[in-house]
Amino acid sequence: MTEAVQQQGVGRVAVLVPAAGRGSRLGGPRKQFRRLGGRPLLEQTLRAFALHPEVDGLIVAVPADRVKQVATSLQAAGIPKVWQVVAGGRTRQESVQAALAALPPDVALVLVHDAVRPFILPEQISAVIEATRRVGAAALAIPEADTVRRVRDGLLGETVPRAGLYRMQTPQGFRRDWLEAAHQQPGEAAATDDVELVQRLGYPVACVPGSSFNFKITTAEDWELAQMLWPQWETRLRQKLTENA
Repeated sequence: MTEAVQQQGVGRVAVLVPAAGRGSRLGGPRKQFRRLGGRPLLEQTLRAFALHPEVDGLIVAVPADRVKQVATSLQAAGIPKVWQVVAGGRTRQESVQAALAALPPDVALVLVHDAVRPFILPEQISAVIEATRRVGAAALAIPEADTVRRVRDGLLGETVPRAGLYRMQTPQGFRRDWLEAAHQQPGEAAATDDVELVQRLGYPVACVPGSSFNFKITTAEDWELAQMLWPQWETRLRQKLTENA
């Protein structure tokens, strides 16, 4: 299997960004198009990947009625390496499938990243790519630090032992053939992420240390926190990109 993984690592690296969700928990306009630091959130998320030296191209899946608008916006913003903007589906998995179908044939490794996780650093992207080349699949995750309990009918129940529990993040990286096979499974729409789909086929997935900064903007509180963090984060990201140049 190691030899096969190395062979798959010879081709190009692409990042798929499903961005067709409605963001109903946050309310108001679709969150991926809200402005963070003067730019749409989607653009801020894409920048870290577009400027990464190991990433060859990006494919973004957006609502069908926003494809032309987003493509024009990304071009005007000067976001490099955007290969294509495609129409996403009703679910995240449908959007990933649409982006997968648009990949050029020479892509060997695929990263999938949430459009609403803008706080991602270059070294985390590098670590996922390296682990994917080595194992065949990899994902960022952080250990669960809080006490976790079950709740039934509004009452606290038993504690769930947190030893060995991790919270999943993105990017998640895969050999292209593994991810394509995973999305061809019956019942794939019920999966919570692409790691689950790949694991159903028996493939190993490496755990790469993530960061609490790499949170998914889901609620109004998340959005408020993101707005407070962004000015300092942008400075940090600029420094990292300069160091890696």
